[in-house]
Amino acid sequence: MKLPNLGSLWMLVAALGFAIMGALVKVGAQKFSSGELVFYRSLFGLLAIWWYIALKKLPLATPVLYKQMSRAIVGLISLALFFYAIAHLPLATAVTLNYTSPLFLAVITPFFLHEKPKKILFIALIIGFVGVVLLLKPTLNRADLLAGSLGLLSGLGAAFAYMHVKQLGKLNEPDWRTVFYFTLISTIGAGLWMVFEHFQALVWPDLPVLLGLGISATIAQLAMTRAYRTGDTLVVAGLAYITVVVASLFGVLWWNEHLNLSDWTAIGFIILSGVISIRTTQPTPVEPVDRI
Repeated sequence: MKLPNLGSLWMLVAALGFAIMGALVKVGAQKFSSGELVFYRSLFGLLAIWWYIALKKLPLATPVLYKQMSRAIVGLISLALFFYAIAHLPLATAVTLNYTSPLFLAVITPFFLHEKPKKILFIALIIGFVGVVLLLKPTLNRADLLAGSLGLLSGLGAAFAYMHVKQLGKLNEPDWRTVFYFTLISTIGAGLWMVFEHFQALVWPDLPVLLGLGISATIAQLAMTRAYRTGDTLVVAGLAYITVVVASLFGVLWWNEHLNLSDWTAIGFIILSGVISIRTTQPTPVEPVDRI
């Protein structure tokens, strides 16, 4: 029996984790600034991955420190822009702007990773994007223009960050090390950010949201990192649209947002784009991956 594409399965796990993270950022943004949310998200992730590294006595030294730092900085910038967009836009809109990253990846991948995807894969990505637009029917007014522009830039930044992940995978950098440097740089960067702005004191009722944010983000980050290492770059990127679907469902369940027939049709387009991506791409050889 033929085994499923593990990269695709890991991306589905990541999509669920990132959707939960986005919902919790939306909740946390009612009290905390974007910088504070980036800090707590990164700090909890850093503590979790540090505990694992210490338990397994894994080496942090890397022969490609420059690439790790580059990936971490790009990821930090993208994350900060994304959290700002979530705080100032509807959740589904912010998530969608961030998840334009597959479209940016489709443009930059041939230049940086020298991959040659089938033309139908680009069609699948277009179908997914059309579904996203139909789902959200975005109407950004002037007040939302800045947040919308920064959200779109977060998608571009995410595309470059994911490209770095794929390159690090080809250099046999383990998932946990890539996540460690990302969370370390993000914690330091967001911590410095907090020094220059007023931040809210923590109280016990804040902990469930912040812990959930950190845990969901860490699981999603690890799953995403492994997905890009073990799967085809553009197939995995296409499946990232599932996060938009899950975030929309959270809107229904959490904030009582209503989805009409047009919305569900759009969700069908998004899922269809993922199915086409999986069924029309040649299997990618799986690289050695350390178990975590």
